[in-house]
Amino acid sequence: MTDEPTHEDRDERPLDGRTRLLGALRRPGSRGQAVAAVLLAVLGFAAVTQVRSNGRDDAYVGARQGDLIQYINSLDLASQRAQTEITRLERTREALGNDTQARRTALTRARQQAATLGILAGTVPAVGPGVRVTVADPTRGVGTNQMIDGLEELRDAGAEVIQIGDTKDPNHTVRVVAQTSMQDTAGGGIVVDGKVLRAPYVIDAIGDPHTLATALDFTGGFISEVQGVGGKVTVDELNQLRITTVRTPSTPDYAQPTTNR
Repeated sequence: MTDEPTHEDRDERPLDGRTRLLGALRRPGSRGQAVAAVLLAVLGFAAVTQVRSNGRDDAYVGARQGDLIQYINSLDLASQRAQTEITRLERTREALGNDTQARRTALTRARQQAATLGILAGTVPAVGPGVRVTVADPTRGVGTNQMIDGLEELRDAGAEVIQIGDTKDPNHTVRVVAQTSMQDTAGGGIVVDGKVLRAPYVIDAIGDPHTLATALDFTGGFISEVQGVGGKVTVDELNQLRITTVRTPSTPDYAQPTTNR
């Protein structure tokens, strides 16, 4: 006959945690039951989260070899497409850069050409080294014959810009270009492009100062001609000469531009 534990023995046996938790749940409305419910909810949420996380991390662990190869091939194709797109965009960027540089170069050249043509046409001011030629005419013998010869000698010597005026009014000047006309007046003086100038005349010319000065002073040249009619010429070589007189461009009546060469 075995000795079964009596009711008193069972009450005196120490209870484990599971037994105590179940006992707390059986007691309705107790604080232990509420605490246990909260703990179980927290543990359940943590377990589900952990399982989902492990499922994401181990997505490829149980995959077959064929599936893994397909995944790798897909990644390679995506990488190749991305690299191809990068190469195309880089080429487009280089093409745009080259086109912008070409336009910038063309614009710079166009501006330089416009400036050069403006200087030659007399439509823009100019500055540079040159000579200032002062022509005194006490006997009123200097006329268009001498002045035209002087201007031609300066041009032949490389004068790039020429301006003529008189000393009575610094603003009384004319920019000399290919269309400039000149004639004598009855009372002494000359008319340049419709503007009357009186001696002493002043000619400003931009170019190499020494070359321009030498071109005026030779036997039978401009200085000799002026002296032959009772005038006097003074030539000053200047490191910087500023010519501010400009002309308003006129529209040709007959000539038209052509692209034929």
